[in-house]
Amino acid sequence: MSQCLHYIGMIKTTSADTVTAAIPIDEFPILEHGLYANHAAIAPWPRVTAHAVAEFALENSEIGPEKYSHWLLRETHTRKKLATLINAVSANDIALLKNTTECICTVANGIDWRSGDNLVLPAGEFPSNRLPWLALQHLGVEVREVDIRSTTEPEKALIERMDERTRLLSVSAVQWTDGLRLRLEILGHACQQNKVLFFVDAIQQLGAMQLDVQACGIDFLAADGHKWLLAPEGIAVFYCRQNVREQLQLKQQGWRMVDEPYQFNREHWQPSSTATRFEAGSPNMLGQAALHASVSLLQQVGMRQVEAFVTANSQALSAGLSDITGLELLRPFDLQRASGIVSFKPLKPDLVKVHQGLTHRQLSCAVRGDAIRLSPHFYQVGKPLLEMLNIIEDVVKIV
Repeated sequence: MSQCLHYIGMIKTTSADTVTAAIPIDEFPILEHGLYANHAAIAPWPRVTAHAVAEFALENSEIGPEKYSHWLLRETHTRKKLATLINAVSANDIALLKNTTECICTVANGIDWRSGDNLVLPAGEFPSNRLPWLALQHLGVEVREVDIRSTTEPEKALIERMDERTRLLSVSAVQWTDGLRLRLEILGHACQQNKVLFFVDAIQQLGAMQLDVQACGIDFLAADGHKWLLAPEGIAVFYCRQNVREQLQLKQQGWRMVDEPYQFNREHWQPSSTATRFEAGSPNMLGQAALHASVSLLQQVGMRQVEAFVTANSQALSAGLSDITGLELLRPFDLQRASGIVSFKPLKPDLVKVHQGLTHRQLSCAVRGDAIRLSPHFYQVGKPLLEMLNIIEDVVKIV
């Protein structure tokens, strides 16, 4: 059995002691239950997150909301942590919504579109970052979908489709099928020059790679918690830059969208000037407890270190898969565009059978389009990846 020579060379540069020192391995019991390479779908929780949820549930069952003031303090801390994570100017730029789709719809339905306006987005976007924009066509808005895979300069292709009637550019920071990472700073600069709003679906980047909304000129950003952020479904971060907040019309109203929302007897309900204006109803306090714990863990490790491990994983997987006869990478490794996703397809064997074989060998991954998608996280650097490659090679041989 081939040991994937390129990959072994990379593993040798990362000693077990170095990995142990940098990664809190004990936080990830999933490592004891097969090989998990599906963080681009739903991530398993770290222990600290599971404990935070369990403690919240126990507290609630024993004393109810007696410590509600503590919950509000944790909410404030969570906003601050998320602002730091994306280098927002202030925690006031952060709203905590239900999911990425709600964040996208907040922008799509909030802009004062006029017939003849257009927006630009890559072709092949995940439905969450496509359907809300297509729904605007009844208003006379043109949706320009750009094939970014038929060119070596995807940013240029997107920018060239913008004109004087372009109101918004919307992109996924990392493409969900093949892991292509866009150069957000190039796109953001072009949007600023052309006075175009810039929306980023960061669900496949945030928590895996560093992201700076100021450096990239991002106006709006959305990311669910349940992928690379290692948190549950049902809670998401929505970033909205201060200078564009009031450009969004509010399509939902509720008691919590104001400053000092617990003053229920007020006569005037003026929306908050902060991003909490987009939070209409009761908060997901349970989700906040979990998200707070997960983001705290990522920041304890350090996003620079997390990104280094994620990048090393993708480089190693790409090299290892290239050594396996009968496989083809969907996208060659490129350091400038690397992400946590590596996708491949078998040249001859049936794709579904290969995936079934991997699952039978307890390698959790996903079929997306005509390829198999691998998405391990930072804590799996080293031996787990070698085991994944050996399993893939064995399965391809026997299917």
